[in-house]
Amino acid sequence: MPLTWRLSATDWADERGGWSADETVELARRLKAAGVDFIDVSSGALIPGVKIPVGPGYQVRFAERVRREAGIPAATVGLITEPTHADAIIRNGHADLVMLAREELRDPYWPWHAARALGQRDALSLPLPYDYAVRG
Repeated sequence: MPLTWRLSATDWADERGGWSADETVELARRLKAAGVDFIDVSSGALIPGVKIPVGPGYQVRFAERVRREAGIPAATVGLITEPTHADAIIRNGHADLVMLAREELRDPYWPWHAARALGQRDALSLPLPYDYAVRG
């Protein structure tokens, strides 16, 4: 079974002695050496007053650094809501996997809608959940 690890790449307080992306890359190298197969890269904000540059894909750069500099597959998260955006992240090598949470809570059929939007006919032949198949 693959061993995955989720970590916060930054707490957005580098200048105040917080956790940095450089430290995340080093930790990812050590986790890889210890047998971790895959890193799920997110970020946290536990320190009051930090400024987080929230926007579509705002955490992608951290996964890209982990992937490139630590040499371990990495997933990304962070306001990735459009199928074309998720597709571009993978195709451009910024991450190996895009993880979705809130978007799939809003639309549990997001993967099927994304497959349709991206013209992926093979994915559309996958079995659909019962209620989707009934409601269409």
